[in-house]
Amino acid sequence: MYSLKHEILEVNLYCLGRVKSPKAETKTTCRRSMRLQRIDPLGVPLPEAEAQLESSVEEHARLPPGPHQMVATVQEPEADTFLHMWAKISQVEPKKNQKSTCNLESYKIHLRGMVLREEHVAKVVKSRIYSVAVHPSESRTLVAAGDKWGQIGLWDLDCSLENGKYIFIPHSQPVSCLHFSPANPAHLLSLSYDGTLRCGDVTRRIFEEIYRNEDHSLSSFDFLASDASTLVVGMWDGRVAIVDQRTPIHSPELSADLHSKTRTVHVHPISRHYFITAGERNVSIYDARHLKSRSQPVLALTGHTKSVASAYFSPVTGDRVVTTCADDTLRIFGTKCLSSLAPILATIRHNNNTGRWLTRFQAVWDPKRDDCFVVGSMARPRQIQTFHATGELVHSLFSEDHLNSVCSINSWHPTRYIVAGGNSSGRLHVFKE
Repeated sequence: MYSLKHEILEVNLYCLGRVKSPKAETKTTCRRSMRLQRIDPLGVPLPEAEAQLESSVEEHARLPPGPHQMVATVQEPEADTFLHMWAKISQVEPKKNQKSTCNLESYKIHLRGMVLREEHVAKVVKSRIYSVAVHPSESRTLVAAGDKWGQIGLWDLDCSLENGKYIFIPHSQPVSCLHFSPANPAHLLSLSYDGTLRCGDVTRRIFEEIYRNEDHSLSSFDFLASDASTLVVGMWDGRVAIVDQRTPIHSPELSADLHSKTRTVHVHPISRHYFITAGERNVSIYDARHLKSRSQPVLALTGHTKSVASAYFSPVTGDRVVTTCADDTLRIFGTKCLSSLAPILATIRHNNNTGRWLTRFQAVWDPKRDDCFVVGSMARPRQIQTFHATGELVHSLFSEDHLNSVCSINSWHPTRYIVAGGNSSGRLHVFKE
């Protein structure tokens, strides 16, 4: 036990700086998550291959230029049967998109009849889903999904879960836009951040390269011509390119700088020379006939205070546009007259704060109607919400038993009551009437 004399001596030495403070000797350690330490929750080190999945997208090498064979990652006898099926159902003339003749109350009845069964939930790709497309077949249900690592999964819901799913890898980075061709659904067009736009032609069993731009990351595309011969391609840095599939050289017919980041592009359903772009806080309509190296919009849709994830014309007349903005608002604009200001017809407060690990929401119209659209939701129980253009919540698609995650990206069947929703783990949820 120290005497008073020893205690006084220690105090004097401490004041002279010759004895360190006890706090200064205390060592602090930074806590690191098990994921950063490459250890699974059970304490077992992760294999090196799994650890590498945490690497950035840029570390995945681009695929070489030119066409690639349509070969599934797992080749089974059923894969060939599946491709034959896709080609066969694509030969049938699909119904044209026509405005629904039922009133809103009858429409709600159809929506209430759409259910999610256990067999209609499946992991189709390995990672986060960025894009979804539904084949227009009236006889079978075929859904495609594009993921973070360039994979495209195709799922035939009329087969068993074991036999109906096939993965192809035509890209090396996120597949941000995916459409079955409206002129020939045997063609599945896909666009990726890796700078390529490809056409998967099931009749030739090949992913043809339509457009390649290694200098700019691609974000979105749409069909300028109703026969799908020409397309408008958007790029993250604000450029757009007009691409003609009929030309043998894969260089754009025209390229223009729109001055602002472009997340989505969408073509007017009637006046197809008009297209709309959405990016930072800008939503603008352009005329493809008058594009120049630096172009001004025909019309700007104003009022957004943060970045805009998407903007889409209503599918029948194009008289409305729905936008999804990071300021937690869905906006419906009137675009019946493109020579004057586009008024805001309705605003809907909606939680669009999906965060870093979920794909951003995009409100998309029901192709059968000009006045209703679906969008993902952060609400619980997990659901896909259907809104009317007036702002009314028409219906919520949910299943407490089979839907337990956020469906950020959703796609309608063009004529049937079918909605496919994709989540951040590569899983599709298909609601059917």
